[in-house]
Amino acid sequence: MRIALFSTCIVDAMYPRVARATVDILERLGHEVIFPPGQTCCSQMHVNSGYFDDAYPVVKNHVKAFSEWDYDVAVAPSASCVVSLDHQQPMIARHAGDEATAKAAEEVAGRTFELSKLLIDVLGVTNAAEQLGSYFPHKVTFHSSCHGMRIMHLGTRQSDLVRTVEDVEFVDLPDLDQCCGFGGTFSFKNADTSGAMAADKVKNIESTGAELCTGGDVSCLMNIGGALSRKGSDVTTVHFAEILASTRENPLEVSGPVALSTTAGGK
Repeated sequence: MRIALFSTCIVDAMYPRVARATVDILERLGHEVIFPPGQTCCSQMHVNSGYFDDAYPVVKNHVKAFSEWDYDVAVAPSASCVVSLDHQQPMIARHAGDEATAKAAEEVAGRTFELSKLLIDVLGVTNAAEQLGSYFPHKVTFHSSCHGMRIMHLGTRQSDLVRTVEDVEFVDLPDLDQCCGFGGTFSFKNADTSGAMAADKVKNIESTGAELCTGGDVSCLMNIGGALSRKGSDVTTVHFAEILASTRENPLEVSGPVALSTTAGGK
């Protein structure tokens, strides 16, 4: 297949190794990955804060960027941003009276998948060790982000893939359904509440004895990782795509407050 990568703005700006890991996984399966260069933000942070008029040109840009290229499906290593395409972009275009862009946004959203959903539902990947050569000899727990769990209904797709990585020791996270407290602008508009929620999440993560906490949205992992770091914890966070991309030949190296991958340019 020809797959367009929607890297998302936070991955592109702060965690490019997650985008690289996504590409590595898909190319390992024999697919061609392209990167529409005009992409920027999905507009989620604008919409969630009520800035519909400011969100409209961002929506138009995304639709244009992904409508100009020929591909079978698009993928993003973020349930949060994929949910925004489906649940917000057409609404914003219609709010602006632009039905053509709304319909184009629906078409783009209809072919854009969160990574685990693409791997399992479309590409038939059910065993990361056998089908991807994934290898990660560490004790790992998993945080389920709110958008993927509550709106996209990913279920256990992300954690199921991590569980099948060779030599991984997977431990369940208590109170898995509880938010980490990030919520985009919620984390600074309601900083005290957000901080208390993050503290609860960190306590649960540390109770598992895991070396790392993984998940499917770098925004949540950034929030959790920051809380862990401020506490002086030895636990760090890493996106599940990086674990799937890790192999015996090019392992994901766990070092300090961040995990570094030789395959993703971490060194």
